[in-house]
Amino acid sequence: MRLWRKIAIGSAAGILLAGAALFALDAADKAFPPPLDKADLVSAEVLDADGQLLRAFATSEGRWRLKTTVADVDPQFLRMLIAYEDQRFYDHGGVDAWALGRASLQFIRNGRIVSGASTLSMQVARLIEPRAGRSLSAKLLQLARAVQIERRLSKEQILDLYLTHAPYGGNLEGVRAASLAYFGKEPRRLTVAEAALLVALPQLPERRRPDRNLQAAQEARKRVLERVAVAEAVGDGEAARAEVVAIPPRRMQLPALAAHVGEAALRKEPSVLKHQTTLKKQVQQGLEAVARAAAMKLGPKLSLAMVMADAQTGAIVGEVGSADYFDASRSGWIDMTRVNRSPGSTLKPFIYGLAFEQGLVSQETIIEDRPADFFGYRPRNFDMSYQGDVTVREALQLSLNVPAVKLLDAVGPSRLLVRFRRAEVRPALPPNETPGLAIGLGGVGLTLKDLVQLYTALANRGQPARLGDGITGTPDKLDGEPLLEPVAVWNIADILSGIIPPAGAPQRGIAYKTGTSYGYRDAWSVGYDGRYVLGVWVGRPDNSAVPGLTGYGTAAPILFEGFAKSGIATTPLPRPPAGAVRIAQSELPISQRRFALNASGLLVASGREPAPQIVYPPEGAHVDLGAGAGDLSPLMLKLQGGRAPFRWLANGKPLPDLSRRRTQQWLPDGGGYSKLTVIDSAGRAASVGVFID
Repeated sequence: MRLWRKIAIGSAAGILLAGAALFALDAADKAFPPPLDKADLVSAEVLDADGQLLRAFATSEGRWRLKTTVADVDPQFLRMLIAYEDQRFYDHGGVDAWALGRASLQFIRNGRIVSGASTLSMQVARLIEPRAGRSLSAKLLQLARAVQIERRLSKEQILDLYLTHAPYGGNLEGVRAASLAYFGKEPRRLTVAEAALLVALPQLPERRRPDRNLQAAQEARKRVLERVAVAEAVGDGEAARAEVVAIPPRRMQLPALAAHVGEAALRKEPSVLKHQTTLKKQVQQGLEAVARAAAMKLGPKLSLAMVMADAQTGAIVGEVGSADYFDASRSGWIDMTRVNRSPGSTLKPFIYGLAFEQGLVSQETIIEDRPADFFGYRPRNFDMSYQGDVTVREALQLSLNVPAVKLLDAVGPSRLLVRFRRAEVRPALPPNETPGLAIGLGGVGLTLKDLVQLYTALANRGQPARLGDGITGTPDKLDGEPLLEPVAVWNIADILSGIIPPAGAPQRGIAYKTGTSYGYRDAWSVGYDGRYVLGVWVGRPDNSAVPGLTGYGTAAPILFEGFAKSGIATTPLPRPPAGAVRIAQSELPISQRRFALNASGLLVASGREPAPQIVYPPEGAHVDLGAGAGDLSPLMLKLQGGRAPFRWLANGKPLPDLSRRRTQQWLPDGGGYSKLTVIDSAGRAASVGVFID
């Protein structure tokens, strides 16, 4: 009886002691949790629209540590890793007792370590909480941490930590960084030879670095492949074949694309680890390769910038801010896509578009290219020569200055800027100056992104797209009227697509325009097909002159090379809309056979009466008619020129009666934007856009 009592008391005491021990362990676990928060310190990444890595930023410790999950790596690599490092990974709770016992016996028998007993969980514990020495206390702490980690994380999460933090020599950590550095690719698809090397390196990463000790790397990989469990994991004969595959002897640079976009993304959201952009990696690689090659030819101190955008969505798919971000001689850190510069002749297509839209000219209309004086402003052609009588088509293709200024004088500089506002582009005018004729030859400030945004309208049947910043996804669509009507847009594309490509450049079915700013400071070329717009700027960031710098000779070859290297197939230009035809000069109406202005600045067609022009209200005017009070007053309309009778239209709807007078009244339906048009008996038209307040 006493014996049973002693047994019972002893059992109870044992249970109490065990409970107390478990309680103590649990309390210690809560008091001293593993430092899992340190595992969150990884490299920030900049990704393209499809999630591909464009560039990464080193951690504050200077390490390339790319976050990696089980889903990011080849499943065969995982099988090989577990077969080599921790065969009972899915069965133990952090410590493999069988392996620990085996290692201890081997140590006792041989007096040295024959095989290790470290599990993947223990290795993760060591990686997130490194210790300087390999003492017994450090090993015991590692064992305890492994158990703690197993209690908190799933097996997949533990593998994620190993894949992210495993050392691969130098400042490389994690499987993704190693795969990119040694193989130049993500680890989603690895050969047996590649996977075996990535399994082998973390044991002695510095001694086995392929770029430092190729022989040691080969021997380590061989040991992995000769492990029976690994051979079984990869299949019969695969391990032997992998042994003879050469190991890359050099370490490659990690992707470092889109430097300016990446820096902007990091500044915008410094706490975010993955920054998704709208860029396409293939396009970005192609444009940067073109920029590097062009910079070598351009010579010192010159930089260049390129922007490629989807004309339908406004998403930027490729952006190069400078020739070389790290080249101080070129001020490579300056993002030249965002700097205001003189656009040269690149705005001329929009002047011609307005002239087409208003019926002032057709492609085969004759226009004079001779010296002209516009109240003291005397534009001259780039080569200082004049062509005499030319067609409008030839004038735009040859980028003649005098015809462009004549047309701008007819359509009005203010009207041109109002159209630009439809695309949310506001050119910077010289201080204290109103819009003048110099706009047509580059007398305003525009950024490369502004210019590309304007040209999206030409590639998209007149409807401009709001360009994004390359970071925050597809921008919202622009609402409102098109920048130009579809027929005018087609005429521009028909002319620009006929410009001869630069020497050696293939004909790609794109429409393009070049420009050179005053004093040879900026060279431009902007081209488009039916979907994408590419803009190129070349010059010095300090705005110094560069003798010999021209849009056609310098920027246009880069444009064509950029389209070719972007990897994007050419989309045909839009088909002609209804009413878009190229009319021979002999078949043009008399009013469109020759363009000229009389002394009063009114359009004269073949010596006859001037075409109609609306003189009130002026283009873009805000007219207060009491719309806010709900009691609208009529608006007085005035015109000059033209042949009576006149038909007025408001927002496309004709007013009730024809009129022989040059004044007319119109009562709006309500406030907001309205378009007013007058058509004379010869079929010539003029239009203005006004805002009723």
